[in-house]
Amino acid sequence: MITKLDKNAVRKKRHARVRRKVFGTAERPRLNVFRSNKHIYAQIIDDVKAVTLVSASTLDKEFGLDSTGNVEAAQKVGELVAKRALEKGIKSVVFDRGGYLYHGRVKALADAAREAGLEF
Repeated sequence: MITKLDKNAVRKKRHARVRRKVFGTAERPRLNVFRSNKHIYAQIIDDVKAVTLVSASTLDKEFGLDSTGNVEAAQKVGELVAKRALEKGIKSVVFDRGGYLYHGRVKALADAAREAGLEF
């Protein structure tokens, strides 16, 4: 009997496959993206110490837009996380798309982070 998995379960399986290869170190931490219907979140994680170094999301106080679930909001979060990373001396990261397709809001966040100075 084959059971149909919901979208999030399929995404989690895909993310687990990606995470087997993508690993963040102190020299090159992992930029992780989580996307919900209303918000988008980004974290820079050192997997060796299992600690979040930098984070940004549409829920932050310095986030200045009204609508939070669109490409424009994702670009703003990408700029925020890159700015905070550069302040902490993080220049190079490895990108973890969280099991999502590299398209739309995820791509917008990644492109904005690259333009703001992060290398990946």
